Amino acid sequence: MVKYKDEALDRTFAALSDPTRRALLARLVENENLSVSELAAPFPVSLPAIMKHLDVLTDAGLIVREKTGRTVSCRLTAQPMEQAMNWLNRYAQFWSESFDRLAAFVEDKPWSTQSPMQPNGQMKVQASRSRAGSARGRKKSSPPGRKPNN
Repeated sequence: MVKYKDEALDRTFAALSDPTRRALLARLVENENLSVSELAAPFPVSLPAIMKHLDVLTDAGLIVREKTGRTVSCRLTAQPMEQAMNWLNRYAQFWSESFDRLAAFVEDKPWSTQSPMQPNGQMKVQASRSRAGSARGRKKSSPPGRKPNN
C-alpha cells in the first residue's frame, strides 16, 4: 500500500530544502563528529540561527546531538536519508523506463534521408500554406488627417 502522508519523509525533504542545512550536513559528511561551534564557524550567520537549523535537522532525524560536559557535538544519521533515497529511486525508475521507451520509439522511427541543410550551410525552409495568397485583399489605411464626424 502506498502511503500518501508520511510525516517523516515530509520533515526530511523540508529539512533538505534549505541550502544552509544542506551545507551543515555536507560538513558533517566530511567530519563525522563536530561541535556546534566548529560546525557553525564557516557560516556568516549567528550561532542562534545555526541552532535553529540544527533543531530542524534534529527534528527530521538527520542528525543526533550529544552533550559531553559543556560541548555539544553533532553526528549525521542515515535512516531518514535512506527513506528519502528509496522514495526518489521509485521515481527515478519510472523516468528511466519512460526515457527507455522514448529512445526505442525514436530509434524505430524511419527518418528522411534528405538533409535539412542547403549546400551553403543554411536550413531549407519551405513556405507553409498559411503564407499562400489570401482570397481577401489587405485592408487599406485611411488617408492622413482628421476623421469626419457623422
